[in-house]
Amino acid sequence: MKKLLFILAFILTSMSVKVYADEGMWLPMFVERLNYTDMQKAGLKLTAEEIYSINNSSIKDAIVGLSNSPTPNGYFCTGEIVSDQGLMFTNHHCAYDMIQKHSSVENDYLANGFWAMNMKEELPNEGTTASFLISMADITDSVFSVVADSMTQEERSAAIRKKTAELRKTYNEDGKYHAVVKSFFEGNEYYLFLYVVYRDVRLVGAPPSSIGKFGGDTDNWMWPRHTGDFAILRVYTAPDGSPADYSPENIPLKPKHHLPVSLDGVQKGDFSMIWGFPGSTDRYLTSFGVDFNLEEQYPSIIELFGKKLETWKEFMDEDQKVKIQYASKHASVANTWKYLIGQTRGLKRLDVHGKKQMLETTFTEWVNADEARKQEYGEVLSTMESGYSAMGETIEPLLYTNLAGMGGAEIVGYAMNFSSLKELMKPIDKKDLPKDKDMAKKMQSDRKDQLAKAIESLREGVADNFKNYHAPADQKVLSELLNMYYKNTTVGMQPAVVAEMYKKHKGNFDALAEDVFKRSIFTSEASVNAFLNAPNLKTLNNDPAIQLADGFLSKTMEVAGGFRAAQSSLTEAKRLFVKGLREMNPDKVFYPDANSTMRMSYGSVKDYFPADAVHYNYVTTMHGILEKEDPTNDEFIVPAKLKELIEKRDFGPYGADDELIVCFLSTNDITGGNSGSPVINGKGELIGIAFDGNWEAMSGDIAFETDLQRTINVDIRYVLFIIDKFAGATNLIDELTIRKAEPKPVRTEAL
Repeated sequence: MKKLLFILAFILTSMSVKVYADEGMWLPMFVERLNYTDMQKAGLKLTAEEIYSINNSSIKDAIVGLSNSPTPNGYFCTGEIVSDQGLMFTNHHCAYDMIQKHSSVENDYLANGFWAMNMKEELPNEGTTASFLISMADITDSVFSVVADSMTQEERSAAIRKKTAELRKTYNEDGKYHAVVKSFFEGNEYYLFLYVVYRDVRLVGAPPSSIGKFGGDTDNWMWPRHTGDFAILRVYTAPDGSPADYSPENIPLKPKHHLPVSLDGVQKGDFSMIWGFPGSTDRYLTSFGVDFNLEEQYPSIIELFGKKLETWKEFMDEDQKVKIQYASKHASVANTWKYLIGQTRGLKRLDVHGKKQMLETTFTEWVNADEARKQEYGEVLSTMESGYSAMGETIEPLLYTNLAGMGGAEIVGYAMNFSSLKELMKPIDKKDLPKDKDMAKKMQSDRKDQLAKAIESLREGVADNFKNYHAPADQKVLSELLNMYYKNTTVGMQPAVVAEMYKKHKGNFDALAEDVFKRSIFTSEASVNAFLNAPNLKTLNNDPAIQLADGFLSKTMEVAGGFRAAQSSLTEAKRLFVKGLREMNPDKVFYPDANSTMRMSYGSVKDYFPADAVHYNYVTTMHGILEKEDPTNDEFIVPAKLKELIEKRDFGPYGADDELIVCFLSTNDITGGNSGSPVINGKGELIGIAFDGNWEAMSGDIAFETDLQRTINVDIRYVLFIIDKFAGATNLIDELTIRKAEPKPVRTEAL
C-alpha cells in the first residue's frame, strides 16, 4: 500500500446511504460529542479524555503515521508504540521495503527474518519517518473567510490555497511542528493537523516471510488467513528528545503513551477499536464514477500490472538474488492489482451502481421540490455525468502512456531523470546572452555550476537505482508492455519514436527491446558512472531510452491536459453534492472520507456468511497453518521450528485450551493506510494488529457492506509467540507492558 506511479492518484474509491454502528472512520477530536455513548454501550471502559486529549496522555499519543518524507502529507502505513522506549509494532508488509533494503543473498532477512537482541543491533532506515499527532482543529471559518460566492472555481481554489499556506506557516512555530491542512466532505470543511515528525526509525525485528507473508499473493485479501503480518521498529530522538537524523548518539523515544498488551484474547462480540491513518475512500462517489472505474479505468490497470507481475515473477523464480531485488516492487504492484480485481468483482456483484442511482434519484426529488434548491443543486448530477464522460475519453491513452510507457520498464523512468541534464548541456544561444560581457560571463558560469550540481546529484542516485535492478527482467518488461501499448492505443496517441522503432524492427518487440538495451547507457551502474565521468550531449540525444522517455513524457502532457480539465470540472459538483446530501439529511451524523488523517473506528469481533450455506468463523488457529502447508510452494512453506512448536503444542502463555489463535475478524471500518493499525479492546489494551480486508467486501472503499465487510487482524498473542518462542527475542517481550485478567473465583455455596 505504497508508492506506485502518480497515475494511481486517479484511482477513485467511495459512500453508502446509511451509517451503521460499525461504519465510519471518525475524527477522534469529536469522539465525545459523536461516538462516546455508543462506544460505551458497545463495551468501551475508557473515558473520552483517555481516548483523545490535547493536554493529557491519551491513546492518540501512541499512534504513529509512517512515511518516507520528513514533511509528510500522508502515510503509507500506521504503527503503534508498545513500550516506554519507543518500540513500535506495525505490519510485516509495511516494513517489507526496509527489510528488503537490508537483505542480501548472504543475509537474507526476507527469507530468514531479523531480530535485534539489543539496541546496538537495530538497523537504521534512511528516509523513513514517524509522525505523532499533537492536535487537530476545525479551521473552516478561517479558510472560507477568503471565499466569495462571486468567485469562479479557479479563483476559489487559488484563494483557499493561499489561505491554507498562510495557516500552515503560522502554526508550525518556526519548524517545531509540521502543519498540515486537509479538506473534508469534498471541500465543505477544512481542518488543521499539527505533528511532530521523527526521522530516526530503526528496524528491530521481523519474522521470515514464510510467517510474515504466509499465503503470499494467493491468500492476499482472503479469509481464512494464517499470516503473522507484523514487524517491529523503534523511534529514536536526539539526546534532548527532539527529532533528529540518524546518529549513534540518538536515544529511544520517551513516548507520552504506549499501549499495554492483553493476553486475554478475543471472543465473539468483543468491543474493538482501530486507530490509524486510513489513506483514501470515496464513499460519496456517484453512479457515474462507479461506471467510470469499472468500464474505463480499472481494466487497463489490471491488464498492465498483471503482465508486469507475470514477467517479473518469471525471473524471480529463476534467481534468488533477483527474487530479493524485486520482492518489494512485486509485492506493492501485486497488492494494487489484486485489490482492483476484487473491487471490480465486488462493485458488480453487490450492484453498487444501482444503490448509488437510488440515492441520486432521492437527491433529485429533494432538489426539485424547492426552487432555491434547484438553483443551487439542479445541475450537480448532470455536471457529474458529463465530467466522467469526458474523463473516460482520455483515461485509457493516459494510463497506457504512463503505466506501459513512462512507468513501464524501469529503464525508461530512470532515463527520464537525465532529461534536465540534457537541457543544461545544451550551449546557451548567443542571442539569449546579455549584451553586457560581465553579465554574459556570469550567466555562462551559473550554467556551468548548475550542470556540475546536476551531475553530482545524479551520481549520488546511481548505486541506489541499480541495487534492486536486473536488466534482463526489465528488457522483457519493455518488450511486453510496449507490445501492449502499441496494440491498445491509436497511432495518433503514440510518440513518433515508438512508431519508428516498431518499423525499424518490423514489429518484433523482443528485437526492439534488445536493441534499446544494447545501445542505452542506462542498463548498468558501470555504464552510467562512465557517462557521468565524461558527459556529452550527443550520447544523451542518441540514447534510445531517453528518446522513449521524452516521447512518452510529451504524450503524457498532451493527454493529461484534457483529463485534468474534465476532472477539474467535477470539483464544484462534488462539493455541492455532498453539501446537498448533508442538508437533505439534517438528523444524520455524517463521517468524512478517509484522507490520510488520524481516524478511529469501532466495532466488534465477528464472523460472517460470505455466500449461501457458507460460514466463516471469526478466528483461525495454528492447526490451519499445517493444513495449508505446501513445501513445493514458497507461499505456503512452514518453517521447521514453527512446525515443531505447533506439533508439540508448545505455545507458552500465549495459547489457551491447547490451541493458539493466529488471526481474527472484526467489523471495523478501515482502508489502505490502516495497515499496521492497533486493534484495541475496551480497556485500551492491544489485542491485535490490522493488516487486511476481506475479498467479499472489496467494494468497501466505495460502499460499506455491513453484513460482509470485515477487517483481518493478526492476534497479538501470535505476535508475542513468534517473538518469544520462535525467535527467542525475550529482550523485546521484557519491554512490553503485558496484562492478563485474573480468573474469576469459583463460587461455592456454604453447606
